[in-house]
Amino acid sequence: MRAVRFHEFGDPQVLAVEDAPEPHAGPGEVRVRVQAASVNPVDLKIRAGYMVQYFPTTFPAITGYDATGAVDEVGEGVTGVELGDLVFGLGTATTAEHAVLNAWAPVPDTWTAEQAAAAGLVAGTALASFDVLGDLSGKTVLIEGAAGGVGSTAVQIAVARGATVIGTASETNHDFLRELGATPVTYGEGLAERVAAVAPDGVDVALDTAGSGSLADLVAIVGDASRVATIADFGAAALGVTLVAGNANAAANLNAASELGASGAYVPQVQAVYPAEKASDAHAHVQGGHTRGKVIISL
Repeated sequence: MRAVRFHEFGDPQVLAVEDAPEPHAGPGEVRVRVQAASVNPVDLKIRAGYMVQYFPTTFPAITGYDATGAVDEVGEGVTGVELGDLVFGLGTATTAEHAVLNAWAPVPDTWTAEQAAAAGLVAGTALASFDVLGDLSGKTVLIEGAAGGVGSTAVQIAVARGATVIGTASETNHDFLRELGATPVTYGEGLAERVAAVAPDGVDVALDTAGSGSLADLVAIVGDASRVATIADFGAAALGVTLVAGNANAAANLNAASELGASGAYVPQVQAVYPAEKASDAHAHVQGGHTRGKVIISL
């Protein structure tokens, strides 16, 4: 099968499309014929060798942690899914013609294949974060890095759950955030004052999706570290903030995302789609920063 692999750590140019052995579904897993996979920030860090202590890598390695496609193999003990079903979900080595998923959900009819590919890790992560932060109905939520993959997903989910959402982003993405239902503010120095101007009654909870060093500011804005969560700042524990694992309660959260998609409340945001042969360009795109939504690799 064709797969996007790398044989050493390095910049995006280490990626190449090569022939690789097909994987097979084990107990509790499904295999899909991949239509598209997404590029996540963690993919860049693993490819560059920055995450060896967390993600040991055996070369040659196939990049990717989420994908969408038609089920073509069902592992032992799996129920509720049939050959040919279109699903999206989480796995490893997903940027390939075949990938094994360990958590999945049906693709809503309202999504394209590219949108389904964009949803797996970001939707699971956003929903896992809100599992930590609790009921959002009637609350004011501050999302740091609201225009990115997890951020744009979190905005839509929070709005669907009845929250008033404030999102940080560069000014070029403010109209985008308004379209998603958030009040935009610029990130960086002076954040507390800008947030106070649009939320005079205060902020109830905050989610950091950017890992840009603003966590202490978010705690100060909210006033309680237990009401702040981060997906990207590994200094969270020192501040009493929860660091969220994107695969927490994955099956339930992916199904919740699917239901939100079917209802029209959640539309995965796709900025660009690259063919597998341009995977290095896709990684470079994300590495450049300020991505609006997700970058997708089509198989």
